[in-house]
Amino acid sequence: MDLTTLRAVLAELRPLLLPSRFEKAQQSDGQTLQLGFRSLVGRHWLELSWQAEAPRLFAIAPPPRGGDGSTLAQQVQHGLSGLALVGLQQEGMERVVELQFAPRPGDPVSRRLVLELMGRHSNLFVLDRQGRVTGAARQVREQQSRLRPIGSGDAYLPPPPAQGQAPRAAESYADWRRRLSLVPVALGRALREAYQGISPALALQLAGDHPPQAADLLARSVDQLGESEWQQLHRRWQRWLAVLASEAFALSPGQASAYRCWQEGPDAAAEAEQQEPAGIQPLAANLQASQPQASQCPAPQTPAPQSLEINGFLEAYYRRQLDGRRLQQRSLSLRLRLQQALAKEQAQCRQQQERLDQVEGSGALQGQADGLLCLADPSREQVAEAQALYRRARKLRRSVAAITPRIGAHQQRIEQLEASLTYLDQLLLVEQVSPAPAQAPSQARHQAPGLGSAPLLAQLEELELDSQSLLAPRLGNRRQRRSGSASPASGQVQPLELELASGLRVQVGRNHRQNAWISLQQARRGDLWFHAQECPGSHVVLKTSLAPGGEGDLQVAADLAAHFSRARGNRRVPVVMVATDQLQRIAGAGPGTVSHRGGEVLWADPQRAASLLVALADRADRPSPGGGAAPPNADRLPSLGLAPQP
Repeated sequence: MDLTTLRAVLAELRPLLLPSRFEKAQQSDGQTLQLGFRSLVGRHWLELSWQAEAPRLFAIAPPPRGGDGSTLAQQVQHGLSGLALVGLQQEGMERVVELQFAPRPGDPVSRRLVLELMGRHSNLFVLDRQGRVTGAARQVREQQSRLRPIGSGDAYLPPPPAQGQAPRAAESYADWRRRLSLVPVALGRALREAYQGISPALALQLAGDHPPQAADLLARSVDQLGESEWQQLHRRWQRWLAVLASEAFALSPGQASAYRCWQEGPDAAAEAEQQEPAGIQPLAANLQASQPQASQCPAPQTPAPQSLEINGFLEAYYRRQLDGRRLQQRSLSLRLRLQQALAKEQAQCRQQQERLDQVEGSGALQGQADGLLCLADPSREQVAEAQALYRRARKLRRSVAAITPRIGAHQQRIEQLEASLTYLDQLLLVEQVSPAPAQAPSQARHQAPGLGSAPLLAQLEELELDSQSLLAPRLGNRRQRRSGSASPASGQVQPLELELASGLRVQVGRNHRQNAWISLQQARRGDLWFHAQECPGSHVVLKTSLAPGGEGDLQVAADLAAHFSRARGNRRVPVVMVATDQLQRIAGAGPGTVSHRGGEVLWADPQRAASLLVALADRADRPSPGGGAAPPNADRLPSLGLAPQP
């Protein structure tokens, strides 16, 4: 969150929150504080975060309750209880916001919350009437900072000023250009070093906000810019300063940047309005109908904020970013644990196989012992050696009964671990064919795979729970392990369910428990079960118990089974089709492990299933013929025509 975005957020918050009564403080995580306020128009929530990767401040929807027992939340709750928010101050070009509290509007400020949004140096301080720190998100010790060590009980000092000078609208074009041209460096570096408040995103916007041209312009040396380029840059510079001074912010999709909170002028605003997706309402109407293009253009009039449009957009934007980051981090952690468990299981299986291979030498040991006893006059030592060889041979033969089940158990767990890794690989595969929420095109480019998908996080949590028995299988007795491997309640299982063109439903399991649920618990006589042959993957059940399926339906189900398997990169995959009443759970095996009798092998094309999923996603995202929205109870998880589960 750069300076321009921060000022836009505060411009929307002030008319809504000043004044308002403080009611609640809670922490959603260790680096985020959520504050609840009550104003004349209702209750509002603010999220203040000092997370190094995403420091932020904006209004949020009412969050779930929790986190009020943390030390910082208790300090804030105790210090601000009974006070009113009377000020939201941000001075100069610093990303430091001061929330001022007083017993009532007009009284002297008695408490302050200071949020510093400065990357890895971000922090939050609670100050008393004298300006002393009574609480801090992070205590800064002397070994951490030589410039400003600060902690509880210390007098608060503002952070050191940023590099460069504060931009001024009164600065002449010649002085502005001379300041940027003092050192022959790249334009982007010159802007950041000469002036405060210039973020990489703002630099791209000042350079024209066109992806290739803006980046190329910022990378060029200042002594290589032409007069027309300097004039255009200065015109945008003056427009940006005018927006900051008048707080006439307007949200629009960026091109070189993810979004922008200011417009260049009526022409650029009209162009941006035409390029806006459906998810972002036209925002340029807040600007005046016509404004001069000269660098000395008058400041636009500040419109009265009618909504928290910028705050709402930022909440959704950061939620997608943070959900995607959590998804990547947790999936990477789960992958490492599964791979470590798989490597350990494979090593133990090889060790048992080596012991089993030694059994073949028991006959040679017994023959060697027979040779010793067949001597004409064996000595006592030879007799003892023969007896030892007999004991060793008998021990090897007895070990077969113990080693063989162990090898089978290891192989079974190896298959389950490989299947879990396959399910983990499929997590982002479903999101890739799901229609993304309406957003700016450049915003979609800047998102990593899996962003903005809370259902994927829920699926990952279910997969983590599903993998606990594999990662720690030998805890507790046999009854505890058996109860732990039992399927959970049906309300907690949400397999992927698709509706085909014929009206038949297809269920796809995305972890072991879902496989067991659709194949054993929910399957009815007449349903058909599909699985990639000799390959880890999902169980697929075609609900032909409701209506007979045609050849096309069988082929689609087989294609889906091939697509949701480890063999999805092949052109053709053999898939086993079996009636569900021919399935049987293997005693003592983990959930989702079944055996079958008979069956038929179909050849499937995984790429054909991928095209089908894309088509289903487009059909699910398309509005209904009547123009109405989808029914509110239609669960589209993940936007692929998923029917609600019982």
